Amino acid sequence: MSLDSRLWGKSAGLGKDARGAHHTHPLICHLLDTAAVAEVVWDELLTAHQRSMVAAALQVPDEQARGLAAFWAGLHDIGKISVPFQLHPEGPKYGDGKLRAQELSGEPGYGFGAGAVQDRQSHEAAAHWWLVGIFKEVGYPSSKRRPQSRLSHAVAQLLGGHGGRFNPVVYDKDSRCPAAHHPGMGVGSWEEQRRIHFDEVRRVLGVKSVPQGRMTPGAAVVLTGLVTLSDWLASIEEEIRTRLREEGWAGTPEDLDSYWQVARTAAPRLVQQTDLLGTGFARAPEPAQCAGETGLGASMARQVPDLVTEYGPGMVVVTAPPSKDRTEAALRAAAVLGHAANARGLFYALPTGSAADSHMAQVHTFAKQALTGPWRSLLLHSSSRLKPAEAAEQWAHANATDGVSAEPGEEWAPTANSWLNSHHRALLAALGTGTVDELLQAVMPVKFNVMRLFALSGKVVVVDEAHARGAWGQKLMLRFLEWAAALRIPVVLAATAADKSVDAMLAAYRRGAGGGTEPVMQPRRSPGWSFVDAQSGGGHMPQQPAGAAHTSMLSIRVVDGTPYDEIQTALAPLVATGNGKAVVYRSTPTEAIRTFRQLMQDLPGLDVTLVHEQMSNKDRWQRLAACRSAFSPNGGVCGPSVLVTTPMLEHVRGLQFDFVISGPAPLADLLARAAQSAGDQSRLVVLRADNKSELDDAALVRRTDILLGTGRTISLPDELPLLLDEVYADELVDRLGEPAARELQQLDNRRTVRERRASGTAGWLEVPGPQELDGDLGLLSRDHPGMEPELLSSVLGDEMVHVVCLYPGRDRQGNSVHLLEEGVLDQKLERASKTGRPNPGQLVPYLIPVPKRFVEAVEGDANSAWRGMAALKNVLRLNLKPEDGRWVYTSPKHRFCMSELGLTIDQLP
Repeated sequence: MSLDSRLWGKSAGLGKDARGAHHTHPLICHLLDTAAVAEVVWDELLTAHQRSMVAAALQVPDEQARGLAAFWAGLHDIGKISVPFQLHPEGPKYGDGKLRAQELSGEPGYGFGAGAVQDRQSHEAAAHWWLVGIFKEVGYPSSKRRPQSRLSHAVAQLLGGHGGRFNPVVYDKDSRCPAAHHPGMGVGSWEEQRRIHFDEVRRVLGVKSVPQGRMTPGAAVVLTGLVTLSDWLASIEEEIRTRLREEGWAGTPEDLDSYWQVARTAAPRLVQQTDLLGTGFARAPEPAQCAGETGLGASMARQVPDLVTEYGPGMVVVTAPPSKDRTEAALRAAAVLGHAANARGLFYALPTGSAADSHMAQVHTFAKQALTGPWRSLLLHSSSRLKPAEAAEQWAHANATDGVSAEPGEEWAPTANSWLNSHHRALLAALGTGTVDELLQAVMPVKFNVMRLFALSGKVVVVDEAHARGAWGQKLMLRFLEWAAALRIPVVLAATAADKSVDAMLAAYRRGAGGGTEPVMQPRRSPGWSFVDAQSGGGHMPQQPAGAAHTSMLSIRVVDGTPYDEIQTALAPLVATGNGKAVVYRSTPTEAIRTFRQLMQDLPGLDVTLVHEQMSNKDRWQRLAACRSAFSPNGGVCGPSVLVTTPMLEHVRGLQFDFVISGPAPLADLLARAAQSAGDQSRLVVLRADNKSELDDAALVRRTDILLGTGRTISLPDELPLLLDEVYADELVDRLGEPAARELQQLDNRRTVRERRASGTAGWLEVPGPQELDGDLGLLSRDHPGMEPELLSSVLGDEMVHVVCLYPGRDRQGNSVHLLEEGVLDQKLERASKTGRPNPGQLVPYLIPVPKRFVEAVEGDANSAWRGMAALKNVLRLNLKPEDGRWVYTSPKHRFCMSELGLTIDQLP
């Protein structure tokens, strides 16, 4: 029997012929396309370490490992030779509407039973089930009792996971006759064609070797990434159209050999489209030998290169108060690690999207010095995930005054139609600045989690404020660091102070690298740093900064009056002297807007600026850029000025004020805000009577209030670790009278329960560590009851969605349209001519993040128009109406009001 070229692999987006029949791309051609791309990905995109992990696991030379990787990639879609796929109702059709593959069902060899079409097995799972047996037949190591421990099953399971999820183990008794369990796989010609396609891919590629190794976690991540990435690139529709075969193409061995050359010629061009080629790290310059330099940066600059030269790349942990200097020290360490690891880029992770926005300029400055070759930069957090490249472009426009070119197509900025401009692909970009949840999703059983590990395995990862994310994030961060060490990912962690959570992160990286189990401790002296090598997991304690850290005094004053009156009182001296800068933190956007309006009215001599999270992306980025210019240490602001904001700004760097005003909050958050106060005598005013944020833990807020009393003065950084320990101390309860002690104990108990529940849920949710997989990749994709995408946002706090506010208007023909900006006809909501659905990229500048609890009752026009679009699943539309001079949308429980100051949400009585 010869190969049947009628079996199709691709059709969607390939157009129609003159008779109205859908074009199809033969399955064998798609398999060869993918194998050809895999060769180029191996040669051009994998790092030397990634390749060595595969070759070492398979126990074959590098060239054989390359051939096997391409061969396996060429088998990824062999499960498409199945009844449900070939005869899918949405498959390619003739001009009269008849399925092109329908003719197969009339041929004796392609017959099938009644249940075959209804078989719900995916083509990915079909590949897994069938390949287990054929790999065993050709001599791959196998096991009857524990198939997952041997290569025949491991490769099959890996290839079955190219759709983003691995399938459960297929045991020996089931793999002997897959069609008995899944009739859709078919027998007769279906089985024969699977074998012919397998043999022809193997023959064309010339792969004869049979590896005898075992699949390690590291090799599994790299191979999964290579196969999935190759499939994505081989599936670019406009490129497939250039390789379509003529009608009646037979697929003879000669045809396949000829097509293989076509596929190989096209593959480099496909990989070139990724914007991923050629990026690396330059050799870090030798540190200047300045006898007077004894601080953190000088200590690390002298010693990190020597440690990396002796022990290889690993993890550097830096503990020091947040500052531009700490960030620069972390980035310099990342440059040394990246060059030593031959890494292809960097991902800089921060606690919040606003912090990521504020760091992007500094990360770009670093990249210009540290990265070689072309590089592409993306902004990666919840407000940019929809279209990361377009978010980066909008960010550039907002920051154009800072000297960052706003023109798309510049070296660092991908164009809006870039191949990378997709949620699942974006983490592959050479330079990413985003939130830590992008890392943590790699160790949660979500779709394409292993692609995240693959993308990060070729980079350096920097995590700023590594401890700032509660019990959920702490637990998942430890698991991520285990995987990072197992994959030899260089990591730099930066934290405000050394504590048990930092020690746990050190231990997790050591554990993943195979190091010892003895306790490790980060130096408690601030600033301090340590190093763990990824090769052995050994901990190394370098010589700490010799000179004492620059000491400053933080004066904290707690006031009891009415919050707004106290704010006005604190700001009055600025107006009186005609000079000075301050920042006021309010608990919610609504409070921030109200305070802004009151200050504009009551203190006319004050220059007041407002920034909060419920502004559109565009407005928030523009205002943050203006703030970095006005409130930087050398800012150009003249006269008395104040910034009114919310907790979103506490991790933003580069802002400097004479003093900070804040409502009650946990001590760590107050200190993060206080770090924005300038000089040796920084000041923080705490409004005791103000509302606390709903996201803040009541017990920690109460403990902070007790600890601070009416105020205290702190020497920074020396007293910082002691103060953070003190706020958690059991002895704090002993100072109180019985009623107050009982109240605090109740709050503590609730906090303990919440933290244990969160830690337990994270432990239940996280994927196994690399040492716990035991060969079963299905554990990385296991489903849980209640495992919903919304859990992801819970890692960093409140569950968030995004809304887009639409204004009524009319176009030039008088037709009713929806406008994204009030009265701006050029910004009308664009829709695709065929589907009527909006263009997601157009919405990026206008997204507004809001807590999900506020929009759970929103129905009708808020989401019905695009509910079916995966990209807009968590984007709700609010069709605004004029009401009493305001633009309003009313849901059953809330009223949404949009103005030039952003969105406010009021609960209805």
